[in-house]
Amino acid sequence: MQRHILISALALVLPLAPVLAEEVTTATLDNGMEVVVIEDHRAPAVFHSVWYRTGAADEPPGASGAAHFLEHLMFKATDTLAAGELSAVVTENGGSDNAATTADFTYYYQRIAADRLDLVMGMEADRMRNLRLTPEDIETERQVVIEERNQRTENNPDALADEQGRAAQYLNHPYGAPVVGWMHELRGLGYPEVMDFYHLYYSPNNAILVVAGDVDPAAVIALAQEHYGPIPPAPDLPPRLRPEEPPQRAARHLLFADPRVAQDHLTRSYLAPERDPGDQGDAAALLFLAEILGGSPFTSVLARDLVHEQAVATEVWASYQAVSVDATTFRLGLTPAAGVPLDEAEAAMDAALARFLDEGVDLARFERLRTQLRAAEIYARDNVTGLALRYGAALASGLSVKDVQDWPAILQSVTEADVMRVARAVLDPDHSVTVQVVHESEEG
Repeated sequence: MQRHILISALALVLPLAPVLAEEVTTATLDNGMEVVVIEDHRAPAVFHSVWYRTGAADEPPGASGAAHFLEHLMFKATDTLAAGELSAVVTENGGSDNAATTADFTYYYQRIAADRLDLVMGMEADRMRNLRLTPEDIETERQVVIEERNQRTENNPDALADEQGRAAQYLNHPYGAPVVGWMHELRGLGYPEVMDFYHLYYSPNNAILVVAGDVDPAAVIALAQEHYGPIPPAPDLPPRLRPEEPPQRAARHLLFADPRVAQDHLTRSYLAPERDPGDQGDAAALLFLAEILGGSPFTSVLARDLVHEQAVATEVWASYQAVSVDATTFRLGLTPAAGVPLDEAEAAMDAALARFLDEGVDLARFERLRTQLRAAEIYARDNVTGLALRYGAALASGLSVKDVQDWPAILQSVTEADVMRVARAVLDPDHSVTVQVVHESEEG
């Protein structure tokens, strides 16, 4: 709520302010590793990160979870570091570190004092090429990953329902498999699968170094050349070619029942275009569409109609994930009001969407939203970690530095006609996947 108030205040005092691009320096090492440096001298700290252009959607068939499993194993021993030593050294030097895996990329990072950049860069470069795993490491960490899946997915009915919905959305594309992996395939992952994945994808010509903070770009590039430069590129790195999703010709509807569901609700997804290099206009319009339909619990189209006017829902939302290598999803959801059957709430949502497609965008609301998005872009540039994550995710998904820096202006160029054009293209009932999540008694 505090952030919302701050953004609103910025919108009032900076309605015409341009979104100035941050200082970014780029270079490419001889081995193909890209280097991106974002200067920010307000605090003597640095965010150092390495992004690999590989994620769960790049796993071979039958090996779901391998990318995430390898992320865990990257904290084991190398030729020069004991298992867990990298994180321990970072902590001892007053920093923090972690990693994350998505469908499209995996990244590792450290936040630390700027004068410790040489230290963390050396350790990160070491595990890019010198990871040393034992069969015992594999078995021990497999149990950790299985327990993570148990906690976050198997014991969470909402997560299970989302997993089933995603599998129904992507019939052929690997985005249909969960990042953590299917349980039966996790149990079968072994040393060969993990190490083959490591040697193929964890190479400098498949990596991007993003460093943000109180640094000198020339010094960062020199350190990168020292630590990452000697690592040879992978000679057989494959192109990112994935199976295409076939055309969807009918609505898909799932009913997920579980006794652990506390409140019935539904989610709906549609395939939607992603941000592409040099062609981000549709993605920008879809971001506006998500905000218009469900971004505000008070003024969005679905909130006004379903929550405040008809009182058939207590909560509605809409979201769009623009950064993606391949076709992404536009998502909607609602929680029905007490006593309202889920089918009735879904029918009301369908009717509300049909009215929106017929009536179009409220122009006053649209202009307010444009100003709020401009303010949000300005505010986001105060967070150096957020900037590093923004550039890293975009570049690891195929976008360029120019695409990232053009994005605020592209957002501001979106028109009401653009929003309605993408709305009519994406919100096709025959292209939808709806998951009703309902409570089921223990007796069934």
